[in-house]
Amino acid sequence: MISGIKICGISDLKTLKYITDHPFPPQFIGFITNYKKSKRYVDFEKLKELLNVKKNGISFVSVMVNPDIEILEKIKNLKFDYYQLYDVKPKETKLIKEKYNIKIISALTINNKDDVNEYKKYENISDIILFDGKGYEKSFGFDHNLLNNVPNTIKKMLAGNIKYNDALEKFSKIADIIDISGSLETKGKKDISKINTLLNNTIEIKNEN
Repeated sequence: MISGIKICGISDLKTLKYITDHPFPPQFIGFITNYKKSKRYVDFEKLKELLNVKKNGISFVSVMVNPDIEILEKIKNLKFDYYQLYDVKPKETKLIKEKYNIKIISALTINNKDDVNEYKKYENISDIILFDGKGYEKSFGFDHNLLNNVPNTIKKMLAGNIKYNDALEKFSKIADIIDISGSLETKGKKDISKINTLLNNTIEIKNEN
């Protein structure tokens, strides 16, 4: 059953406040913290500004690709609730979780069944496992049927070319949380009208729960 939504790649204050003030806010908002290749990357000074807003119960997520000690130390006092980590091995993931006393979303990029089975290395470390398409910021899709055998004991987040106006219930058998970014954009910028459509669709989720 889908229990929540994550909107990722927020980089401006106007859009952020629209989301946090929405009557049906998402469970998570993600900020691209160290991956400069992404058009959604937010530098440190901007991050400080964005993370100063009233969260209204939303969890703020720092999205990082193989972060080094410099960025981890730099952001450690910012008001993040989760670190979402790409390309970080289990041992390093555990060290980051313990050192910074932070909840962890371990992101796995999926192309085949072997990629999916990597979750077994993280299930006793990470709070959430994200199954994403290859390509990072390019939001490639993958065969969701590959997740059919992942046990329900794993808290699963799903990303990868999911559309803002998709019927969310179609993902209910394979995911707990839906993570959306690219499809919420028009000409490379977050589109308030698409965000509104997505969040209004979550009324059904809340009613089911």
